[in-house]
Amino acid sequence: MAQEIERKFLVVGDFKKEAYGSVRITQGYLSSVPQRVVRVRVKGEKGYITIKGAADETGVSRFEWEKEISLQEAQSLLLLAEPGIIDKTRYLIKNTDGKHIWEVDEFHGDSDGLIMAEIELSAENELFDHPNWLGKEVTGDKRYYNSYLSKNPYKSWK
Repeated sequence: MAQEIERKFLVVGDFKKEAYGSVRITQGYLSSVPQRVVRVRVKGEKGYITIKGAADETGVSRFEWEKEISLQEAQSLLLLAEPGIIDKTRYLIKNTDGKHIWEVDEFHGDSDGLIMAEIELSAENELFDHPNWLGKEVTGDKRYYNSYLSKNPYKSWK
């Protein structure tokens, strides 16, 4: 079984000039209960289905299983998704340590204005460089989970 270890941060500065790639992502949830999340995603021209377990106490680690599916299957499954489809552009940025990749998500639609960065780690206490555009850490804050945002968009927080 796969274990996802990641930390999340708000983005407060200009990051786009450092990006080496980007892709549009549309995703919806077939199940968004806290114990397990089942997500369907269209990422560019590919489809994925992902199951995530509940996060640990820190919010840094949790079970994750992902499988690529056809684009047509993903588009069909999105029609069954709970209300609140997520639409975002993901930018990929190499961390200055040469070992990590930042995934920076710029949200569109009802969560327009929210920009978050994630970094996947091999251990919870692994060190990594913090770029100057990185803001407050929001790891473990459930408001910043995409499954939460699908029901409570960022625009409704204000």
